[in-house]
Amino acid sequence: MDTNIPRTTPRKSSLFDDYTLSEIRRAASTGIYDIRGGGAKRTLPHFDDLLFLGASMSRYPLEGYRERCDTNVVLGTRYAEKPIELKIPITIAGMSFGSLSAQAKEALGRGATIAGTSTTTGDGGMTPEERGQSKTLVYQYLPSRYGMNPDDLRKADAIEIVVGQGAKPGGGGMLLGQKITDRVAEMRTLPKGVDQRSACRHPDWTGPDDLAIKIQELREITAWQKPIYIKIGGARPFYDTALAVKAGADVVVLDGMQGGTAATQEVFIEHVGQPTLACIRPAVDALKELDMHRKVQLIVSGGIRNGADVAKALALGADAVSIGTAALVALGDNDPHWEDDYNKLGTTAGAYDDWHEGRDPAGISTQDSELSKRLDPVLAGRRLANYLGVLTLEAQTLARACGKSHVHNLEPEDMVATTVEAAAMARIPLAGTTWIPGANG
Repeated sequence: MDTNIPRTTPRKSSLFDDYTLSEIRRAASTGIYDIRGGGAKRTLPHFDDLLFLGASMSRYPLEGYRERCDTNVVLGTRYAEKPIELKIPITIAGMSFGSLSAQAKEALGRGATIAGTSTTTGDGGMTPEERGQSKTLVYQYLPSRYGMNPDDLRKADAIEIVVGQGAKPGGGGMLLGQKITDRVAEMRTLPKGVDQRSACRHPDWTGPDDLAIKIQELREITAWQKPIYIKIGGARPFYDTALAVKAGADVVVLDGMQGGTAATQEVFIEHVGQPTLACIRPAVDALKELDMHRKVQLIVSGGIRNGADVAKALALGADAVSIGTAALVALGDNDPHWEDDYNKLGTTAGAYDDWHEGRDPAGISTQDSELSKRLDPVLAGRRLANYLGVLTLEAQTLARACGKSHVHNLEPEDMVATTVEAAAMARIPLAGTTWIPGANG
């Protein structure tokens, strides 16, 4: 009998891969669920699955240096006496002081101001550094009510009522005790050093009728000057958008599941919500059904990384986009410069997502005074402004290639999809065909 038969190479399960096995072992040894920051890491249909159809014979492109392609956007034109006017259709999403260092919040304000756009406070209130460096600042009004006071509402340029977040629709955020310093505790009226979990719903309403009352209260507090945004997670975008509009919103912010978070259960991040790409068209449908498309502005967030993502979101019907994780990377988060420090934490640059632990080597998602000193808010602000400028130029380049004199003139007909899933979600033809899955048989 031949005993030298070669052994078959062992094959690992695709269902029980290395990560899944390690998670089972971790859960078995600790008895607790995993908490992390960032967004979904699974592969999902996204903007990369769409392609633009550049102009040639049937349409004429615009000359890049001789013909204008505008990028300005006005938000809050429905009821607010002072709508927000931005130079670019890219805004900075809400990320709290507490989750981020004071230096990081200041840098976000500086970068947004240089680029001519807005930034957002996030949970936990408004810091003087952020207000002082932000020409246009949106104040987030969250279920936790941390740091909320009427004076800061009046200081803001717009108010964003957060009903849901893409990474955790139906769930609240977390802030571990090591990040609740004296200053954070004072701003949030919390005990220092004690873990806290934000509420998952507002304490004073149970449905859209209550939301309409709350919007009215906020308009009266701010003398009808400020636009009122409603932020919803990408779960039921058609109905949530329609209800937000009927409640009186000036702007709807729609956050898909590829959006990030400072900290929540991983099971939330990976298994709740819908991909950003799947959320846009239903939200636009709701606006059109109510005859409110472009009258109530739609801001899309969740995984925006480059100018192509911006242009594609606008082509699908958004008025603007919002970035969070990408903005932090522009500031210096997950930078290989700090690779040795990331290695000491048991991770690597590009994979670091333990933002809740407060040990960020880049000085961004931390309250450690020594670590936060590593971030120069002036330099980081310039980096963010550079990045926003590149995103805008890329979006303009694509719009010009499609023969558009404004990025808002991009439309679904300018694109095709490379996968059946993306074609169905974006409701555009699969490349090389006229087939829109689910729409025309």
